[in-house]
Amino acid sequence: MSSVPDASTLMKIGQLKKPYGIKGWLWVFSDTDEHAEIFDIQPWWMKTATGMKPLTVKSWRQQGTGLVAQFEQVPDRNVAETMNGVTIWVAQDVLPEPSEDEYYWSDLVGLRVVNEQDEYLGDITEMFETGAHDIMRVAPTSDSLDAEERLIPWHKQTVIKVDMADKTVAVAWLNDY
Repeated sequence: MSSVPDASTLMKIGQLKKPYGIKGWLWVFSDTDEHAEIFDIQPWWMKTATGMKPLTVKSWRQQGTGLVAQFEQVPDRNVAETMNGVTIWVAQDVLPEPSEDEYYWSDLVGLRVVNEQDEYLGDITEMFETGAHDIMRVAPTSDSLDAEERLIPWHKQTVIKVDMADKTVAVAWLNDY
């Protein structure tokens, strides 16, 4: 088994949900674009009160539109009942390199957001998914244009350029939206 990673080098890739059946299986919610690809990224870790613990997949399958899995650490439904809501983490160095114009959300958090008028709108504090688009939560800072928090869609018509070296995201977003 791998040595326990430093928690600061981990990235959340999913979450365990309610038990499935009586043999300790759990529903798995994946944060990956192709949901089943979560099982290609190993090893998994879970945060507990006593630190990071391994979470080893014994078996998994597609169940309807979702995913279910069985784990070495979860022998039966009684233990599975205690696992609802546990987050799944992996070391960042096991993640595949993103394609050109693709980014891990964790790499975008903290970037400065400027619009086409070169106005600094704030920093990305969170990325989240809605039914239509991914969304950037842009929070004001002491240097930003104003004190407004903005929710800006991550969309090819909105995001003009991502400059990881300069730590900025240029957006087509007026300051009064």
